[in-house]
Amino acid sequence: MHRTKILEEADRLMTVCNSCRYCEGLCAVFPAMEMRRAFSDGDLNYLANLCHACGACYTDCQFSPPHEFNVNVPRTLAVARAESYAAYAWPRAFAGTFARNGLVISLVAALSVAAFIFGFAAMNDRQILFGTHTGPGAFYKLMPHNAMAALFGAAFLYAIAALAMGVRAFWRDIGEPIGMKTDARALLQAIRDAGDLRYLDGGGVGCFNEDDRPTDRRKLYHHFTFYGFALCFASTCVATLYHYLLAREAPYPWWDLPVVLGTLGGIGLLIGPIGLLAERWKRDSILVDEARYGMDVAFIVMLFLTSLTGMVLLILRETAAMGPLLALHLGVVFSLFVTMPYGKFVHGIYRFAALVRYAMERRAMAQGAAE
Repeated sequence: MHRTKILEEADRLMTVCNSCRYCEGLCAVFPAMEMRRAFSDGDLNYLANLCHACGACYTDCQFSPPHEFNVNVPRTLAVARAESYAAYAWPRAFAGTFARNGLVISLVAALSVAAFIFGFAAMNDRQILFGTHTGPGAFYKLMPHNAMAALFGAAFLYAIAALAMGVRAFWRDIGEPIGMKTDARALLQAIRDAGDLRYLDGGGVGCFNEDDRPTDRRKLYHHFTFYGFALCFASTCVATLYHYLLAREAPYPWWDLPVVLGTLGGIGLLIGPIGLLAERWKRDSILVDEARYGMDVAFIVMLFLTSLTGMVLLILRETAAMGPLLALHLGVVFSLFVTMPYGKFVHGIYRFAALVRYAMERRAMAQGAAE
């Protein structure tokens, strides 16, 4: 017996697929499935997060609807994957709330923090809020650096703690293989597989979306989003080093490294999320979990809004619009931080953990065959 009905359905499908094995060359899910004869809840959540939802197995399957076996692996694993976010979330009390009302909660949180910062500045000096400020330290006229660092540092540390607890629960549930330890080769293989989205290609032909003609658009937009986020994070890290090690205060000139990295990342986070949302709405409804947009859509929208408000702020930072725009941008960033552990962001971390586990299993099998 499994904890949920969707895991029971996933067990049924994996049993059918284990008897057929026609799709074993499409992605990592089916070779990992073949290493098992029975499936625990942890095994099924592992396979669900290993799935990249390319849709190829549905198109290729001889038992997909309207066959009486009703094998629909992409949708079943999509539902199981969404439920795994809530199953491993910390604190658990927040998981259901964010899943049901993710976009609304994200936007309300962003606007609330923006209003707080706006009000904080207005109460101190309305001239500062709507004034024109230039040069180093201009941003901190709206809100002192220490107060800003405390507010966003707390949000960031909360997100890290919640993500760490969730990943710990996920890793413990999927179970480290007996006698196997994570080694550098397995980690490097997982990093390569995650970095180039190796399994988001339908076995090499591309991802299936609204019809039977596969494309690589989803893979391309995922790359824009991932590397855009990485560049923005790198920009923040460099700016932090500038502030504390070199005593250089933001905002920085257009040509300085934090701005260059942030601009490139911001462009990626404009193109990627728009593309992902467009591709999501075009996908064949039979392949996706339509009932659970929740934090999936919320995370993509918040990434886009973070980039949009940041880019507009960059363009207008030397005008009277700087104060309100900075308050809005900081509100969106704060909301992004506190909602990250409960939605689409965690799928990247859980998927990486699943890829590490898969690399470990493959190495163990190769060693066993060699012996």
